[in-house]
Amino acid sequence: MRLHLIRHPKPQVEPGICYGQREILAKIEMADLARLRTELPPGLPVWSSPLLRCRHLAEQLHAQPIIDPRLAELNFGDWEGRPWDEIPRHELDAWAADVVGYAPPGGESPRQLQARALQAVARIDTPEAVAVTHAGVIRALLAHWLALADDAWLSISTDFLSITTVELDANGRVLRVTNR
Repeated sequence: MRLHLIRHPKPQVEPGICYGQREILAKIEMADLARLRTELPPGLPVWSSPLLRCRHLAEQLHAQPIIDPRLAELNFGDWEGRPWDEIPRHELDAWAADVVGYAPPGGESPRQLQARALQAVARIDTPEAVAVTHAGVIRALLAHWLALADDAWLSISTDFLSITTVELDANGRVLRVTNR
């Protein structure tokens, strides 16, 4: 399978805010949309996170995108909508000590995000598709497919509106990864 993972446009949120699964709009520039359309093969099915910043882009790429809540960003629970510098230091320290295993109060861990994202991808039953999603989802999927150590997850860079294409064999092993 060839899967084109697209990160949503830059959300309209104040810098320094933890926004995870909060509904935040993101403006899609026509030039960016045109670029994505030229870089993607035409007619592919599109899966999307239900969050507006993804769903609106997915709807521009396909008349009927498939919305899958398992492609949503990490649920930061009680941290959602708060400035990072107002989150209790002991909670941030606990997260830093176990970056992929720690779940913020009322939220989920990156490892839990990874499990649901892999379930979403397993549902895709076409040889090639597009998924409009979030940096956390893309990092979690790539970490699994590339068998990265826990401390390497955050080193994966995904720019807004970037396309990461992953080619997997029938056993789910990575054949190739490109990022543009």
